[in-house]
Amino acid sequence: MHDVKVDVEYCENSSCKQQFLDMLNAIEKNVPTAKVSGTEGKEESFEIKINDQLVYSRLQTLAFPDYEAVCETIKDASNGGPVKKVTKQQPIECVIS
Repeated sequence: MHDVKVDVEYCENSSCKQQFLDMLNAIEKNVPTAKVSGTEGKEESFEIKINDQLVYSRLQTLAFPDYEAVCETIKDASNGGPVKKVTKQQPIECVIS
């Protein structure tokens, strides 16, 4: 097992913070050895770095990541695999009024 450091920068609005907390919960369940830190950052951000490599950017995708995909990427890295980009996203909710 390799140490894996996960840094998340998220916007300060309550929905981004809740997304971070939900993802943190998923990571703690699936990869309890990962060291996760979160900091409030730019507006609309949800940027995830694993071992200092950017693997997901909400600023680029305009969506939140799929937590299961994030956990799989962290697991791979903890098993000595390369750090890969997370491409899977949560479905974007459409609201029709």
